[in-house]
Amino acid sequence: MLVKLLGLLTTGFFLGIQHSLDADHVAAVSTIVSKNASLKKSALVGAVWGLGHTSMLLLVGLVVMILKLSIPKGLSQVLELLVGVMLLYLGLVLLKNVVVDGLHIHKHKHGEVEHIHLHSHKGRPNHEHLHRPFLIGVVHGLAGSASIMLLIMASMPSLSLGLLFTLTFGMGSVLGMVLCGAVISLPFRFTQRFGRLNKCVMFLTGIVTIIIGIQVFLNTWRELYL
Repeated sequence: MLVKLLGLLTTGFFLGIQHSLDADHVAAVSTIVSKNASLKKSALVGAVWGLGHTSMLLLVGLVVMILKLSIPKGLSQVLELLVGVMLLYLGLVLLKNVVVDGLHIHKHKHGEVEHIHLHSHKGRPNHEHLHRPFLIGVVHGLAGSASIMLLIMASMPSLSLGLLFTLTFGMGSVLGMVLCGAVISLPFRFTQRFGRLNKCVMFLTGIVTIIIGIQVFLNTWRELYL
């Protein structure tokens, strides 16, 4: 019995690691990690994403298993549409930051002469609020919870075992994204001294994120309405 339990939890843990490396997860976290080249901060972003993802899985799993609810397939697909929109937004924001680069026009007068100056905030320290990766993790956890919860409900004999499996799955997703966040930061870290190259890497990250977002949205839309 103990061997089976350990085997089940180990499976859940490694499934969590694999799940964290889904393309839409990596793309979303990349848009945040791109703003800083610190390995520690990037790993922290991954950990916070994992906590948001896991907390939502546990919450949905608890409600589903206690109330014996079934999650409609349509609801899961609507939430996947939300993920697509979120990725599109994150990619566009990153492109805007790369292209605009914090530039703004400032006007002032010296006597009768009006001057226009273009200011840039490039080089100022970036303050990334950790609630953002947490909320992104929540959205991913909510969208992915339907299929995961159906799997748990079909295979778990008890509520406690189901929650334990979900927790180990979540721990795997946290570890997976911590490692992924650190690895993702390397291109940004190595190119931070080369302004144009760093911008190219960030621009490419934004483009790829937008493409993945559109793909997620269109694929889900076809499943819903075609």
